Amino acid sequence: MRLIQNMCTIAEYPAQGSAAAADYCLGAAGRRLVKIAVVGASGVGKTALVVRFLTKRFIGDYERNAGNLYTRQVQIEGETLAIQVQDTPGIQVHENGLSCSEQLNRCIRWADAVVIVFSITDYKSYELTSQLHQHVQQLHLGTRLPVVVVANKADLLHVKQVDPQLGLQLASVLGCSFYEVSVSENDNDVYNAFHVLCKEVSHKQQPSGTPEKRRTSLIPRPKSPNMQDLKRRFKQALSAKVRTVTSV
Repeated sequence: MRLIQNMCTIAEYPAQGSAAAADYCLGAAGRRLVKIAVVGASGVGKTALVVRFLTKRFIGDYERNAGNLYTRQVQIEGETLAIQVQDTPGIQVHENGLSCSEQLNRCIRWADAVVIVFSITDYKSYELTSQLHQHVQQLHLGTRLPVVVVANKADLLHVKQVDPQLGLQLASVLGCSFYEVSVSENDNDVYNAFHVLCKEVSHKQQPSGTPEKRRTSLIPRPKSPNMQDLKRRFKQALSAKVRTVTSV
């Protein structure tokens, strides 16, 4: 549960396909790597969410970030995975739709999974969620990218603009898991949101033949030879021999 290292910004991240990018795909000590991008509108608490997950701590004020990339290790079903979490700048909405920089698009393409964050105190950030989910999937055509929707600032009920049921319904329509969290008050729900993503990605990364091999290994092999049968036959043969000797 500790922050291992602040690695780089989106701008510093090597282009996909390059030798440097290949190095980034190697987890610590050769562990399998899961890459998660955290996206959403400005001011919804993306950085606070990431820091909560990494350190279990909450800091009230953050400087606007350029997209820091962090690494930590987590246990998923008995396996230690290397997790890279990419914090991103806030997304702007204009009349023509989303305004996503190429740096942000590059980050989304890089990711194995995405956390979309909105604030229950900002209805526009909630409206952005559906558009953002569509944009993420368009950047990953041909595959279903695991996505979790997180509604942050659940403790600020006195200024709430989005009912939790709306977030749950939207996530259901989008086919995503949904978590309502208060980053400032609790880290368990934050951890669970990331954990479910890591688990889903981990399962996707398993070789297609692995489950079958596991099932096959559980099937007991027949005994060779069948010792009970051999003993029975031996006793029968011995009895027949004894009878023959007796008759003589």
